Amino acid sequence: MTATTPVLERPAKEPKKQQRFNEGTGRLAAILLSPTLLVLGVVVLFPIMSALRESLFTSGQHLDANGFIVKGSTFVGLDNYTAIFKGDTGHRFWNAFYNTTFFTVVCIVLETVLGVAMALIMHKAFKGRGIVRASILVPWAIPTVISALLWKWIFQADGIANTLIGTQILWSTEGWQSKLSVVIADTWKTAPFIGLLVLAGLQTIPAEVYEAAKVDGATAWKTFTRITLPLVKPALLVAVLFRILDTLRIFDLPFVLVGAHKDSVETLSMLAYDEAFNTRYGPAAAYATVLFVYVAVVAYLFVKILGADVIGEARAKKPGGGNGKRWRKKNAVQAAPNTAVGAVASSGGGGQ
Repeated sequence: MTATTPVLERPAKEPKKQQRFNEGTGRLAAILLSPTLLVLGVVVLFPIMSALRESLFTSGQHLDANGFIVKGSTFVGLDNYTAIFKGDTGHRFWNAFYNTTFFTVVCIVLETVLGVAMALIMHKAFKGRGIVRASILVPWAIPTVISALLWKWIFQADGIANTLIGTQILWSTEGWQSKLSVVIADTWKTAPFIGLLVLAGLQTIPAEVYEAAKVDGATAWKTFTRITLPLVKPALLVAVLFRILDTLRIFDLPFVLVGAHKDSVETLSMLAYDEAFNTRYGPAAAYATVLFVYVAVVAYLFVKILGADVIGEARAKKPGGGNGKRWRKKNAVQAAPNTAVGAVASSGGGGQ
């Protein structure tokens, strides 16, 4: 009979703690981004804060309540803002506000339509496509001031525009013609920008998608509305957003093409410039602040209405949170009808 020695069991190893993929990257990202944030703070945040401070003061010589001459800056609170909406200043402000909004809406609509058309033309494969692409993008490469001088020469009383239409129109005087000249010049210059970004979006669409649509018998209009536009929507929205921000701050084109102190084309940027040029820095900063708020509100509404809230979607997709559960449930509910439609289309679509 042999004696067996008991076998000692090895102590169980503690499970290794799994490291998250992004563990420790937050501090590294902060270190790498700190120079960029510092530069942005110097060139963006500091001027904004300085403008806000300047809008609460008035500078120059004026009389105080006792009739004495006061020089330098004087704190006036919100008086510069309230004065914007009063009397002749208020009329001038609302006229500039209307002109700014008018140019933004009309120019963006025209530029979007022409830009998409340019992108579709540049995307087609034909002989001499490189020359067509280069010629379409030339207006965008020209500086705005040079473009304004070019169109000012075209819209002269004895210029090419009047020669072509066979009449005499004073394009640089008060009236609808000055607005029309700015719209034409701005559309000619910046429509290629939208076309360039839309072209980049078109080149990411696989050719098999169009071949499948052609096999299914889709018309050219349905192919454009059901395939092309939805797939280039991200690039198109970015282009339109950039153009909205630029047009809301339009200054150099109407200033050079038509001139200053023209009620027909005076914008908020021109109004702020005129106040600063006459050394009324407080009201000028107030106008600039109002324009800044206007641009920020329009950009925020544009992003929210068109559903491009990237930060909100990223927070909703975090696992484990209530928002993430609601997001998954919502997507599941929305995906069910789409799946059913896809099944019906795949089973019975061939018979149509």
